[in-house]
Amino acid sequence: MKPAQTTLRGSGWLRKYAGHYQLWIMVLPAVIYIAIFCYGPMYGIQLAFREFDFSKGLTGGDWAGFKYFEQYFNSPMFWPTLRNTFIIAFFSILLGFPMPILLALVVNSIRSNRRKRILQTTVYMPYFISTVVLVALLQIMLSPTTGLLDGFLKALHLIPADTNLVGDPGAFVPVYVLSGIWQACGWNSIIFIAALSSVDGQQYDAARIDGANRWQTVWHVEIPAILPTIIILLIMNMGNILSVGFEKTFLMQNSLNKPVSEVISTYVFNVGVKSNQFSFGSAVGLFNTVINFTFLILANSLAKRTSKISLM
Repeated sequence: MKPAQTTLRGSGWLRKYAGHYQLWIMVLPAVIYIAIFCYGPMYGIQLAFREFDFSKGLTGGDWAGFKYFEQYFNSPMFWPTLRNTFIIAFFSILLGFPMPILLALVVNSIRSNRRKRILQTTVYMPYFISTVVLVALLQIMLSPTTGLLDGFLKALHLIPADTNLVGDPGAFVPVYVLSGIWQACGWNSIIFIAALSSVDGQQYDAARIDGANRWQTVWHVEIPAILPTIIILLIMNMGNILSVGFEKTFLMQNSLNKPVSEVISTYVFNVGVKSNQFSFGSAVGLFNTVINFTFLILANSLAKRTSKISLM
């Protein structure tokens, strides 16, 4: 009887998933993409534990254990790269995460469709500027001699007259974070605007009848409606806390600001790729991934305990 029951349950399981075959077909390209480009390269993780030899390939080198991890932990660049990465990531999340939410609330409050479309188009456009062009614009606009934005800030006495925003180590993080907010704020607000569009109109009517002002409507109606979206996106952002954008950091980096702009990803490139230390670079990159995964699990567990909302 037992095999028959198992077969019966198995058939029910298959019928359940076969009944939603359209959804499985839709998700199939994403699964293939993730399998090839996300899980496939994980085969190279073993390089962090081997002595890489060009003639023997990825798996032919001698086993080195945690040699390259210890080498990174004991290197003089361990704490500077870790500190720089955490500082940039912390301020990027602290300032960059709430801004799309605020922008979505502002866009949602605009009643004129024409004004709403103009505002959305204006704030979405910077996202389509490539990182190379963005950094080139920053260098032109913030040039201490001919930069338009640099001259404007100095004319308003917002920064000292002798400040070099391109090369000053103290200006690197603000320039990196603020330019990132300017570029991605509009695009990142799309998902919050979509969440706000699902708010039942009866809730607005009830709030209006109760005499709620705009702030009270935002706090008691709109924020609770998009709270699950906020928590899920925050958890996903925490999973990338040490994945500071390599391209932008590398392009903005120069000899003057290198003490604060050398993050883990640029260090991996400079040491692992340019110096042909592939095993060492793989070990540093794997350490970065493990920290990200740890933050993701901690943020997910905390959100699950406090709000019952989580990724899994």
